[in-house]
Amino acid sequence: MPAHSLIVARKEIVDHLRDRRTLASSALYTLMGPLFVMLVSFSDQAGGKPVVLLSMMSVFALVSAFTGGMAVAADITAGERERRSLVPLFLTSIARRDVVFGKWLATCAFALGALALNIAGVAAVMALRAPASLAANALPLASWVLLGLAPLACFAAALELLASAACRTTKEAHTWLTFVVFVPMLVGMFLVFHPISANGWLALPVIGQQLVVERALGGAPVPLLQGIVLALATAAATIPALAGAVAILSRDDVLAG
Repeated sequence: MPAHSLIVARKEIVDHLRDRRTLASSALYTLMGPLFVMLVSFSDQAGGKPVVLLSMMSVFALVSAFTGGMAVAADITAGERERRSLVPLFLTSIARRDVVFGKWLATCAFALGALALNIAGVAAVMALRAPASLAANALPLASWVLLGLAPLACFAAALELLASAACRTTKEAHTWLTFVVFVPMLVGMFLVFHPISANGWLALPVIGQQLVVERALGGAPVPLLQGIVLALATAAATIPALAGAVAILSRDDVLAG
């Protein structure tokens, strides 16, 4: 891993940890899912059905993997392009691919942080409303969080970096990133109401994560090999997104704002 990328990543992480309003907003979005599911759990229809709560939580977990790094991705690409702070960075000897990789690492850090916060909220809700279900599925859930959701957060960070890099202003970036976040939300809700067979779909990012999390939370076994394949497929899908961001930020017109 290039040292320059780590320097860029460290700078971006430190800078955005100082932005308490953005951190608070991201935390609110992340915890909104567990809070909503907690309220639903008190209803007569869902209170005695842990499977309903688990299905809803799986959707919010997918969304949190995307929302956690959204504000950071917009600011470190389109925001810096708008403020013209990319110009002095690109005029240094650091390769632009190293700059993009460092910014991606920073976005990943916040996306993974949001995912961890969401999973903690999920565990808290299940401990209160369905402790038996949580105890029975704790180990499968942990393994699929690592193999499914963690790679998805890194893939989401790359997609958000790509979308933001193509924008000239932060406002424009946030508009496009809203559509990016709709992808896991729509896929997740569709699969909740229209379940499909896992065969042939587990290797697809977003769809595979939804199926894996639902099966893990529901106690259905998922072969470890399928989880590894999903993680590798998601990681492979990250590469072209990063390559696209590098291509966009390597254009000469980026220096012009």
